[in-house]
Amino acid sequence: MRNLRIIATESLGVRSLCCTVKTNNRKVVIDPGIALGYLRKGLLPHPIQIAADEILRDKIIRELKEATDIVISHYHGDHIPLAEANPYQLALDSVLKYIKDIPIWAKGLENESHKMQERGWNIRMNADKFKIGEGQTDKELHFEFPVFHGEKDSNLGRVMMTEINFKNKKFIHASDIQFLYEKTIDKTIKREPDIVLASGPPLYLSHIDDKMLNRAKENILKLSEVVSLLIIDHHLLRNEAGLQYLRELDLSSSNKIMCAADFMGIKPQLLEARREELYNRFPVPKDWHDRYEEGKITTQYYLAEARKRLANFIY
Repeated sequence: MRNLRIIATESLGVRSLCCTVKTNNRKVVIDPGIALGYLRKGLLPHPIQIAADEILRDKIIRELKEATDIVISHYHGDHIPLAEANPYQLALDSVLKYIKDIPIWAKGLENESHKMQERGWNIRMNADKFKIGEGQTDKELHFEFPVFHGEKDSNLGRVMMTEINFKNKKFIHASDIQFLYEKTIDKTIKREPDIVLASGPPLYLSHIDDKMLNRAKENILKLSEVVSLLIIDHHLLRNEAGLQYLRELDLSSSNKIMCAADFMGIKPQLLEARREELYNRFPVPKDWHDRYEEGKITTQYYLAEARKRLANFIY
């Protein structure tokens, strides 16, 4: 399906839910941000993971160079370019010249925390066509009023879903809904999409219990019954259990459920989930991260392995 390309997600080795959708006259880049889990089990990102992050950051920038529209579902650091980016995120400075003159359809800022408002204003002050997308329709684009980031009344705020129509298909980027609130799923079903890309539940977090996972499972299967293709990734695939959870859901559904890597034709690369394994297989000098952050070394030694893991995707 050439109209939809998923650019960066957990199954591709990083934290993101970035994709590109082409219509007859537009190329829409949704959530052009990227990050790495800073610490997992006491370990900083492995250099192979950092090399993959560099590869996918470059892909996002290339997509932005050709974009006609940009969408920001919310202001978390794995979804937008950041003025205060750490070495593993997409820096706002690196994309300013590409975002200045094209429409940016963004979630509203008024109900955001001070930090999220600041991030939004950093983009708004550098973009001539910054628009609040909520509830708006512009030809083949439609933006829903925000829904909960996961559970009802989530302290993580809300996210804006995006609907794009192309070639008699309706695609919805449902961002970080996590399938934890049934009314969000009902709202999505009412839009009658053919394809949905969304975040699954965050199995890696300790407060996610069996009751929540069963609720998410019910909501995923409910949506899958009316959607011909459901792509679930992001929070779900920050540990190995998420991939098994996804495979079991696919077997239970009459339609197709898959992760982003499946959709893009490569083997899932759960680099965050496999961080300990990477450290065991590819040892890292103790001062490597300090030297990398200071710009004294690069990922060159680890780049070939990262390219091999993403080979069918990046070339």
